[in-house]
Amino acid sequence: MKTAQSFNHDAAVKATTAKSLSKLYFTRVGFSVIWVTLVAIYAAKSPQVAAILLIIYPAWDVVGTFGDIRINKANGPVTPQYANAIISIITTFAVGVALNSGVPNALIVFGVWAGLTGIIQLVLGLQRRRELGGQWPMILSGGQSVIAGISFIAFAHKPTMGIANLAGYSAFGAFYYLLAAIRLSKTISIANTQTI
Repeated sequence: MKTAQSFNHDAAVKATTAKSLSKLYFTRVGFSVIWVTLVAIYAAKSPQVAAILLIIYPAWDVVGTFGDIRINKANGPVTPQYANAIISIITTFAVGVALNSGVPNALIVFGVWAGLTGIIQLVLGLQRRRELGGQWPMILSGGQSVIAGISFIAFAHKPTMGIANLAGYSAFGAFYYLLAAIRLSKTISIANTQTI
């Protein structure tokens, strides 16, 4: 049976984790808004800038994933996050290589990455739902990422498919992170009342 002290400690840890995750999610929203804006401006005007943006996106995911690992390292296994980081590092280089043979090949690589990281996000969302609550946006985002990845692969060679189409994917991701960050505020509020 838990003592009042250990219960307060657990609630404090939960509140701290939720606050840190919320900050990380808001940061990811900010990045995605900037990335989508730059893609909208440069996708048609400058293929070189668009290509750099395509490489930056999975590279940023590596940064975000290591932030997630730092926040959650004391809360249990972080194997899915490390797997996500490795996949995103490989993807960053693979997109750069694939761009040498054209945007369609880069979109296929991007699609594989979106699908794999979507599965990981889905698993993490389901795990954290039990611990922190407020994860249904992340679960939806993971599922949407898997579907988006399949569509990127399926339509990579269509004439209308280009880097600009990835902006919608990123915008949806930002929306889900925003919802998750807002939803975590409820977890923070509940945990804070439990420590009083």
